[in-house]
Amino acid sequence: MTPPRPAVTVAAAALLGLLWCGPGGASGQSARFGGGPDHERCFGLLRTDPEDARFFADGWEAAGGGDGARHCAALALLALGETERGAERLEDLARRSEADAAARAAVFAEAGNAWMLAGDADRAYAAATMALTLAPDDPALVLDRALALGAMERYAEALEDLDRAVALDPSRIDAWVLRGAAKRQLGRAAEAERDVAHALSLAPDNAEALLERAALRRAKGDVRGARADWERAMRMATDSETADLARRNLELNPLPPQRRQR
Repeated sequence: MTPPRPAVTVAAAALLGLLWCGPGGASGQSARFGGGPDHERCFGLLRTDPEDARFFADGWEAAGGGDGARHCAALALLALGETERGAERLEDLARRSEADAAARAAVFAEAGNAWMLAGDADRAYAAATMALTLAPDDPALVLDRALALGAMERYAEALEDLDRAVALDPSRIDAWVLRGAAKRQLGRAAEAERDVAHALSLAPDNAEALLERAALRRAKGDVRGARADWERAMRMATDSETADLARRNLELNPLPPQRRQR
């Protein structure tokens, strides 16, 4: 008998280190040092011309731009694809800065997500742990570390962080979906189904939750139910990666041929 084809989900992809949430990680935070026209100019260039942003940041730092200039320069390196250099600079900035704990935690989170993008889950985990020493009750930072643990296939430890993230903020749909994915990886399908069902009760059209439910359905042999979720996820997806994962699963899991009735 041919073994069932694997089902890919956004949550599982995140747990395997395949997603990067951008600067600030799951938190969606980005540290901000100071303000003023130089700050606005540099961060505006990041969105339009990262190379110019890097040159501007270097000149700004030489003129006394401090942490703001160093932060912009590090993010410019990330935007230019120099991921490891950018991650190292972010870590160095977070260690040396005299900014408050929240700003430094956000920079460590950015470094962690950069290391995930670079494929170095060990350093991502270390950076996320440093962020949590500064802001231990931030559920987004807990999620960041859970993603790094999942990328290392340390699912039991990832689940501990995901339990904490849910306890800190029960309204976070991503935490429920990722917890369901971790439980599925650990073979706890019934519990995973409950977590995903709860996520969908909070947001019935959440594409990531639909993908995770589809994976659970596919694992039980319910190809039709799984395909319905993948098709719906494609319609609901707000980003191309989610839609691509749904499309890939549809291609990998065609409907079985119907038996002819005698």
